[in-house]
Amino acid sequence: MKAKYFYPLIFIALIACNKKESQSDAYGNFEADPVLVSAEATGKLLQFTVSQGQQIDSGTVAGIIDTAQIVLSKQQLSAQSSAVNAKKGTIRSQIAVFEEQIINLKVNETRVREMLKDGAATQKQMDDITGQISVVEKQIASTQTQFISVEKEIEVLKAQENILDEQYRRCFIKSPLSGTVLETYAEQGEITATGKTLFKVADIGELTLKVYVDGSLLPSVKLGQQVEVIIDKNQKENHQLTGKVAWISPEAEFTPKIIQTKEERVKLVYAVKIKVPNDGRLKIGMPGEANF
Repeated sequence: MKAKYFYPLIFIALIACNKKESQSDAYGNFEADPVLVSAEATGKLLQFTVSQGQQIDSGTVAGIIDTAQIVLSKQQLSAQSSAVNAKKGTIRSQIAVFEEQIINLKVNETRVREMLKDGAATQKQMDDITGQISVVEKQIASTQTQFISVEKEIEVLKAQENILDEQYRRCFIKSPLSGTVLETYAEQGEITATGKTLFKVADIGELTLKVYVDGSLLPSVKLGQQVEVIIDKNQKENHQLTGKVAWISPEAEFTPKIIQTKEERVKLVYAVKIKVPNDGRLKIGMPGEANF
């Protein structure tokens, strides 16, 4: 009678052991590292060409914000720059007139000096001419200082031009990476504002499997370690992939609520991220298993 119940119990125990041995070390879901691309300027979205699921290259212009005001400001600034540069020509002309006056005065100075030797001129005449030369030389020096003022004006205008160039650049919305557009949050023709999210993009050529392992398994998990990753093929078969440990949490936490049973949720575990090359079979949110 005892043997009648003994063998079935052994069979059940063996099945339980086999089931336990077939379980993976950790479970989790695949995720990407998306980038939220936001507007860097305020205005009408004149062009917005990206759509959900679209493949996009790094640096591709995904949209353009109205640049009319900036272009007009740049034209005004260009006119001001031309006017300021014209001042240089005026200053040079004034200096040329003063230099011509000095040449004439020095000719007269030479004549008066000769006349003074012969007694045909007075010292006062000589002093007057010398004084006139000194005054004109000071006028030249004073006029030359205007170049400094003009140069400062040019520097200010150049700084304003740089600001407008930067504002103009920010009107062109570019993808910061090559990847797939996951979501779009705007439409062409809308008024957008600085900081408003326009679309989300991620490189899904490599996804991250985020799993949770308990403390007993943690010593066998190392950064850069090759890991066996398992995904479902159908109800009975699996696909086996290879991943690499990219990150291990330094702190323990309670198992996330996505774990079904309360018994599992109250365990302290460590999060581990595994980078897995995507051959097209992996999708964001897909469940996966890992064996260390």
